[in-house]
Amino acid sequence: MDKTEFWKLVEESKEYEEDQAEWLTNTLSTKTENEILDFEFILESYLNESYQSRLWGAAYVIMGGCSDDSFDYFRGWLISQGREVYEQTIKNPECLADYISDENLGEEGVPEFEDFLTIGFDAYTVKKGGDQEEWDGDLFDEMQDLLADKGLKINSDIEFDWEDEDDLAEMFPALWERFGEDPLGY
Repeated sequence: MDKTEFWKLVEESKEYEEDQAEWLTNTLSTKTENEILDFEFILESYLNESYQSRLWGAAYVIMGGCSDDSFDYFRGWLISQGREVYEQTIKNPECLADYISDENLGEEGVPEFEDFLTIGFDAYTVKKGGDQEEWDGDLFDEMQDLLADKGLKINSDIEFDWEDEDDLAEMFPALWERFGEDPLGY
């Protein structure tokens, strides 16, 4: 699987709205183990690429705060929106001021999609004959080792280029105008 196939699957999955993660997991679990690993490798690569101070700042403005976990879920949501939205947002997070609507938000009314982050592992679990409902730490470690063998490195370093809400208001005037006083989820 390459990035084109990855994005094709993501685009197809958007048709299933609330069942997007389930559809993607089921579809991916019919593929080979190597294709599932490729999907996860590509997903993790986009999660690494999007681990940026500016994007975290934009998420902070939109939701009125953004913890580490919330930023992970936000990036899962962003990738689930498809290639065009993802790439535009990476270039300019301000585009989210016009993009975000009730139609593309999660059940909680915020741009977060935690379940999107586990699609690869869930599909791998199904493929290996495991139970998706029960966590299998050994299987997770096996998958992580295989991804490391493929060259995956997790980006965990970030240097913030903002300190407070005044900085964010200046950096993201369109986002601040729309969400600064009325963030989503509050």
